[in-house]
Amino acid sequence: MGIETATAKRTLPPTNLATMPRWVMPLVRSCVISADAILAAAGFIFAFWLREGKGAFAAGPAIWSESFLPYVGILAFAVPCRVITLGIARVYRFDGAFEYSRELARVAGATVISSLLIIAWAFMFRGGYLYRDFSYSRGVFALDLVCTLVLLCTFHLAVRAVQSAARGRGINLIPTIIVGSTSESEQTMAELGSRRHLGYRVVGYVADVENESANAERLGEIGELTDVIRRYDIKEVIITDDSLAGEKLFEAMMALGRKRRVEFRFAPTLFDLLPQKTSVDRIGVLPMVRLFRSPLSDGQRFVKRVSDLVIALGATVVTAPIWIVAALAVKFDTPGRIMFRQERVGMDGRVFLCYKFRTMRSDADQSVHRAAYEQNIAGANAANSGDEDRPVFGKVKDDPRITRTGRFLRRTSIDELPQLLNVLRGEMSIVGPRPPIPYEVEAYEVWQRKRLDMKPGMTGLWQVSGRSRLTFEEMVRVDLYYIENWSLLLDAKILALTIPAVLRGDGAR
Repeated sequence: MGIETATAKRTLPPTNLATMPRWVMPLVRSCVISADAILAAAGFIFAFWLREGKGAFAAGPAIWSESFLPYVGILAFAVPCRVITLGIARVYRFDGAFEYSRELARVAGATVISSLLIIAWAFMFRGGYLYRDFSYSRGVFALDLVCTLVLLCTFHLAVRAVQSAARGRGINLIPTIIVGSTSESEQTMAELGSRRHLGYRVVGYVADVENESANAERLGEIGELTDVIRRYDIKEVIITDDSLAGEKLFEAMMALGRKRRVEFRFAPTLFDLLPQKTSVDRIGVLPMVRLFRSPLSDGQRFVKRVSDLVIALGATVVTAPIWIVAALAVKFDTPGRIMFRQERVGMDGRVFLCYKFRTMRSDADQSVHRAAYEQNIAGANAANSGDEDRPVFGKVKDDPRITRTGRFLRRTSIDELPQLLNVLRGEMSIVGPRPPIPYEVEAYEVWQRKRLDMKPGMTGLWQVSGRSRLTFEEMVRVDLYYIENWSLLLDAKILALTIPAVLRGDGAR
């Protein structure tokens, strides 16, 4: 009876969980971005006045003075450039701990980088058509860097000072729980509780054994971790219990999903539980190891998306004649549609229609492939439709459903060219994990769902590492390695290896 009472008691959020409305921080962030834009413009205009001794604004009905007109195009680029580089530097992130020195470094670094981009733009822009012979003053750009640097650094230090004062009053704090009941857990609770400016509100702790000396409420047992996170809308989990099995933690993370945006941190004694992609930082005097919520940062996602668009557009133009020939071959070979559309599972489990040139008869029975792939996932020996020397996994042996044209399209991977449309639509990437079928995902174990952390790719490490010659478990591990170690250089290497793999017909069938 006592246990039931305690459980019922825990279903109600503690009284210290009062939070501000969700619209407040987006509004604050928008105001800060707007202020940065104004300061960037003011810095440039003031630099022009210092160097030229003339005002930027006209005395009459016109907005800009005659002497400033050649610089208007530069100003139009400078303002968004400053804001975007500040955003990439994560200056507009107002949750969690911060340090004034790091804030200064971020703002200064973003300002210097944006100044170099502005100078490069001025060199290419050359004043547009009307002022193509105009020579810009280098002094204006040098003074713009100094003025903008002073303005932005001063402003952002002031913003952080206001934020620190607000946190002292219990505003802008991240709901946090501690996992464990050790002395390290007590130290963590005391540190975060006494230093509110760090940005954390300790809601309580989760442990199998109650700690009488803890200055926080026990919210549940470790087996209830996922439920506790959902119940109290927790945004940060700090793990200090070295008895926690890595499998339990991973299951909790996968059950929550990325949409809840829960951050997991580890005490430094738990390095044996960590995957490769972690980062070490500090909360007050406490060293913490953060497990990435997302395999890519916002900046990396932006870079990858831009590279996808550039490559996909270029590849579509270059391969357009192949599209036409392939479409005609499919049309005249067997009756049916030229394009084959199939549901695939993308990032975060979103289902989308994947495009391919049709390589099978229009009345083909899809259950044949499903049975073959279920065997592949289970690791059955029958999943190998090849032989011991040249194994082929996840394919139907001597598949009678494939047409003559389809066999050639598959062997050359031409059938996958329409996936460029999926890349342009943002559903796939050029390089990434193999796009799974919904019934395939249904059979996944928890750890295998980690493949859905990134957009699926037209090619990937799985393709250049053997493609269908890999068992299902090997393919998943290859995909997870790619996710944990992503970089533009790795993408470039995979793309360079893809063409030879396609020409060899490596694993295609």
